Amino acid sequence: MPSSARICSKWSARSPISRRCATNWPTLLSLLQNGEKRSQKELAALVKVEQPTMAQLLSRMGRDGLIRREADPDDRRSSLISLTDTAIEHLPHGRQVLRDGNADIMRGLSPEEVRTLVGLLRRVLDNIDAL
Repeated sequence: MPSSARICSKWSARSPISRRCATNWPTLLSLLQNGEKRSQKELAALVKVEQPTMAQLLSRMGRDGLIRREADPDDRRSSLISLTDTAIEHLPHGRQVLRDGNADIMRGLSPEEVRTLVGLLRRVLDNIDAL
């Protein structure tokens, strides 16, 4: 099993709000955690995925009762996405699952090595964004 599949499997087993792994769920949940309402287009840009990918993700989250949609008063063709009470209730546990997962994958690295790794990965992501 590929490493990414093992991580997704472990996260899905620990998280009460995930039936299928979506590695961008944590980012999406954090963008909406304080009652924010955002359009699908805005969420796709912030999470750095294509619109069809975001549409699929939001569809699954809607099916699982994690998001609600309401008409955008500024654009009737668009809807605004926000978290349901169910999703908000599970955020603390979800954060703990992520902390545990980070600890699992960083096991054996010193704090300095983790800082170096994170810094290098940020630079790589910045380079990708600049392409």
